[in-house]
Amino acid sequence: MSVGNLSNMVESFWSATQEYELLDRTCGCALRESALRTPDAIALIEAGSDGVSRRRWTYAELLNISEKIAKSLGAQFECGTHIAVWGGNRSEWIMVQFGLALARMVMVTINPAFRVSELAYVLRQSQCKGIFYQNLYRGSDLHETIADVLAKEGMDFDLCVGFDELKAYIDRADMNRLLPEVMPQDTAMIQYTSGTTGMPKGAMLTHFGVINNSRIMALLKGLDQNTINLAIPPLFHTGGCVGGVLASIQTGGQLLLPESFDADLILDLAEKEKVTYLFAVPTMLVAMLEAQHERPRNLSTLKTVFSGGSIVPIDIVKQVEALFGVCLIIGYGMTESSPAITHTRLADNAVDKSETIGLPIPQIDVKIIDPASGEIVSIGQSGELCTRGFHVMSGYYDMVDATAEAIDQDGWLHTGDLCSMDIRGYCRVTGRMKDMIIRGGENVYPREIEEILYTHPAIAEAAVIGLPDDYWGEEIAGVLTLKQGCFLDAESLRNFTSPNLARHKIPKHWFVLNELPMTTSGKVQKFSLVQKYISGELNDYRV
Repeated sequence: MSVGNLSNMVESFWSATQEYELLDRTCGCALRESALRTPDAIALIEAGSDGVSRRRWTYAELLNISEKIAKSLGAQFECGTHIAVWGGNRSEWIMVQFGLALARMVMVTINPAFRVSELAYVLRQSQCKGIFYQNLYRGSDLHETIADVLAKEGMDFDLCVGFDELKAYIDRADMNRLLPEVMPQDTAMIQYTSGTTGMPKGAMLTHFGVINNSRIMALLKGLDQNTINLAIPPLFHTGGCVGGVLASIQTGGQLLLPESFDADLILDLAEKEKVTYLFAVPTMLVAMLEAQHERPRNLSTLKTVFSGGSIVPIDIVKQVEALFGVCLIIGYGMTESSPAITHTRLADNAVDKSETIGLPIPQIDVKIIDPASGEIVSIGQSGELCTRGFHVMSGYYDMVDATAEAIDQDGWLHTGDLCSMDIRGYCRVTGRMKDMIIRGGENVYPREIEEILYTHPAIAEAAVIGLPDDYWGEEIAGVLTLKQGCFLDAESLRNFTSPNLARHKIPKHWFVLNELPMTTSGKVQKFSLVQKYISGELNDYRV
């Protein structure tokens, strides 16, 4: 932390620090630099779902394939064309990512779990002209789904290439074709928001933003050319294609790519491939802890684990660090910020890792404001976290009003998250503005209740929501998942929460599910839970 910040921490305002410089670099340039520096070093390892098979590419090989894709694209489309990528965690996804970047085209990422209406929305809203896709994803024929969407929407694509046909597509590339100059401020990708509150919006992220954000994240975690990064997050999310791929490429390390998350498979891969770093959301960490207890692996090479997306209870922090012998780092961010805003640091203690989201990353400003007045609040006071700097998206694609609502005239991105900042600059999430429950005129913030619920030894996950009520306007409900073999009833839950909460904050309704509906970044889709209640689906799980 800089001396300037220490001396000025009276208000909740963090002025950008300068530990790491910002580079005028593009995504394609980052790959070229690493391929020039260590052409024969392994860049990418794809792990098969059988846990045994592997495919490996050096930096030189990855660059060669990516340039072929770029030249093939350049023969068909103008610079700036929007091209979708629809698939799971496959090596071809990463090759297409760099191919689009080198061709100065915009990658539109799409969740492979999307069905017809969801896919149609993204393709139409983003004005895509082509698509790369995984032929089969978890038993679904994605080509058939694309054909169905194009027919129903009256769209026509000049490019529709399955991952299985990618080699044939690039073998036709004219290698004498020159690639265009790509500028750092060009849009690299359109990332659709996770959708915790409704229909997604396409955040336009620049090369400059994602390259510097991923590089700074890597430096804060101590990643380098010796790092073997087990890339669990989905590639269509910034946690995968930015925090995973671009961070690994810039450090010159190895990226180990499993097709999907399975706790036993992940731990086996970590042991066999001598993994040094991985990123897992809290629910994954819980599953990995259970799997490691049941069948211990040698994880002596694993040094750092990164997590975020939701609360990481202090007992989970301690268990992960003790059982895996690692340093756990917590991060906070959002799609619109490319994505990182804050990180704990390697030397932070378990309390800071469980109760805070860390310090702002270098080169960005952060402030906490009163949502009503817009004024900066005092240290320790809760308000909306806003951030400004190189990492802020250029806007939502074709959504002028939504962009103006998210980014004010002074360039501040309004996160919608309620946070506080302490005298050191460490931030704590206290709730989300749109999650706020108004019960009989009283404002109730779910985060406060959730943090208490997470201290219960039987509770694995907790989400507190507001349900429509004729008398109170909204009534509070707790939706839980329980640890294996545990049982709770409503009376015991009320007794557990009553010593720590005012009476009006204690949930009236309790539901226990097998799993909570999550976004790909590990955040609970609370609007989905409310919809399930309104439709009557939650009633079967009432306790």
